[in-house]
Amino acid sequence: MFWKKTALPYALTVSLCLLLVDTAHARRLLDMVDVEGVRANQLIGYGLVVGLDGTGDKLAFTKQSLANILREFGLTIDANRVNSKNVAAVIVHASLPPFARPGQKLDVTVSSIGDAKSLRGGTLLRTQLKGADSQVYAIAQGGLIIGGVSAEGLSGRVDNPGVGSKVQINSTNAGRIPGGALVERSVQTAFNYGNKLVLNIKEPSFTTARRIVKAINEYFGPGVASANNGVSIQVLAPKDSSQRVAFMSVLESIQVNPGDPAAKVIFNSRTGTVVMSENVRLRPAAVSHGNLVVKIRQIASSSQPNPFSEGGNTEVITNSDVAVEEKDAAVYLIPEGVTLAAVVAAINGVGATATDLMSILEALKAAGSLEAELIVI
Repeated sequence: MFWKKTALPYALTVSLCLLLVDTAHARRLLDMVDVEGVRANQLIGYGLVVGLDGTGDKLAFTKQSLANILREFGLTIDANRVNSKNVAAVIVHASLPPFARPGQKLDVTVSSIGDAKSLRGGTLLRTQLKGADSQVYAIAQGGLIIGGVSAEGLSGRVDNPGVGSKVQINSTNAGRIPGGALVERSVQTAFNYGNKLVLNIKEPSFTTARRIVKAINEYFGPGVASANNGVSIQVLAPKDSSQRVAFMSVLESIQVNPGDPAAKVIFNSRTGTVVMSENVRLRPAAVSHGNLVVKIRQIASSSQPNPFSEGGNTEVITNSDVAVEEKDAAVYLIPEGVTLAAVVAAINGVGATATDLMSILEALKAAGSLEAELIVI
């Protein structure tokens, strides 16, 4: 009787746990794929920033650029005689989002390419932003917002001051202009043409591709989606634009369980950071961690000639004393199939630093014990 009374609640509990496990890692299809042809385009241009407080460039090409701009207004001057410190040459870049239409505004970033000390207080003159095809897609202009601050004092005589102490917070040679560019030309995409769409998986996986196809076909019907490979998935879509937008809105919200990522160990050699994925496993191995301490000392002594000797000089002689000390090594036996937490605990258990950890992982990989891809960045 006890089993009969508790069987139903127990079954419901197990089913709920399985449901939570199944949906715990589910992700929206929107976050997993990119629609082929629907992407941003990078724009770049060369321009001048004016209105600086004596912190501009002193380079020849900046003076030539200023002379060229003044020539458009009917002023012909010699570029060699231009001596304005209130102008700086800059590179302007922005990202043109998909489906952007003429008249929309873009945020732009402005960066100095000369020897300007600061762009604070400057205004960007009209700058053409071009795409990879050298066509103009936007025009940028406006006042810069600089997030950095710098200040310096002068030292020396009043008539000939020199540079004294300097304080700087963040960079003053780069800034942004929110809404500083107007789109002049749109980019044609293949989204509104044909009856098919291609979804490209951000993290390629055959398992993920199969699950995406299954989820789409279960929702819209069989034959709507098919996988070309482990990266791209072909989906039948309505030809009408409004219906296609509604179709994509529903498609983006479909929940899919992605495939397990490949086992990887990432090591940053500059910062000593080590990151391991959850699927890292080790075969049986023994790890020995020992430190060799090499001490080298240089002892300086003087050598003097004998008393009343002729032609002798006092010289300094350097003697080297080298000593090698080996600390007690610890040996840790790693069992087969341990988890990520056990791997970290095992390596930390022998007192390894980040650099030592990388050496141990490389040795384990060379020995065939580490079942993961080792990546050094």
